[in-house]
Amino acid sequence: MTASGNGVHLALLGGFRLTHLGGAVALSLGAQRLLALLALHDDVHRAAAAEQLWPDSSSSRAAANLRSALWRGRRVGAVPVIDCAGPRLRLSPAACVDVREVREHVRQTIDTERPPDSHDIESLLDGLGRDLLPGWSEDWLVLERERWNQIRLHALETLAQRLMAAGHYLAAMQTALAAIAIEPLRETPHRTVMEIHVAEGNRASAIMKYQSYRVLLQRELGVAPSSKMIALARGLLPG
Repeated sequence: MTASGNGVHLALLGGFRLTHLGGAVALSLGAQRLLALLALHDDVHRAAAAEQLWPDSSSSRAAANLRSALWRGRRVGAVPVIDCAGPRLRLSPAACVDVREVREHVRQTIDTERPPDSHDIESLLDGLGRDLLPGWSEDWLVLERERWNQIRLHALETLAQRLMAAGHYLAAMQTALAAIAIEPLRETPHRTVMEIHVAEGNRASAIMKYQSYRVLLQRELGVAPSSKMIALARGLLPG
């Protein structure tokens, strides 16, 4: 992650980690949950935060838990990381968040017409390949994980197509395979892999990819690939 001016870094991708000036900061579980919630939203009402973070507690107990989490997580050393404005809470701009940085990196890369260089590709694959807070089972994270997965899938698919069009076939293949690792049944990256094989002149590899994906879909869902993918495969067969 990019260093903030105060050296505060909050990682949510691949697991929760808060650091200050390079050193890990130990937090209570409640403070971790609160910081993660605020990192994924612009701002949150206190009552809504308490309800989401402690859904099985009474309102009074949830409010008490929130006050404790605020006391424990509001500052890192002398640096404030949670801003309170009346009943509203938000993460302080003093804290860098890896999810936000990856999203901004994706936006800048996609908005630029030129294909990303090798350093950008490596950085993007590292960020986009990480799950959001793996191991956490909170209900409020379900939608956030779905949103993150859609962002990274579409980003990887767009980048793979752009790299393929520029003739960077290895990087395109790595990017498409990263999307497949996230959602193995999603057709788009499988089709992109076929197209990369075709662009490289490896028709047999493209046909083998189609056959393996067709078998996977049949076994897992009992359905066939889309007409677009079938047409691509038929175009590779002789005669």
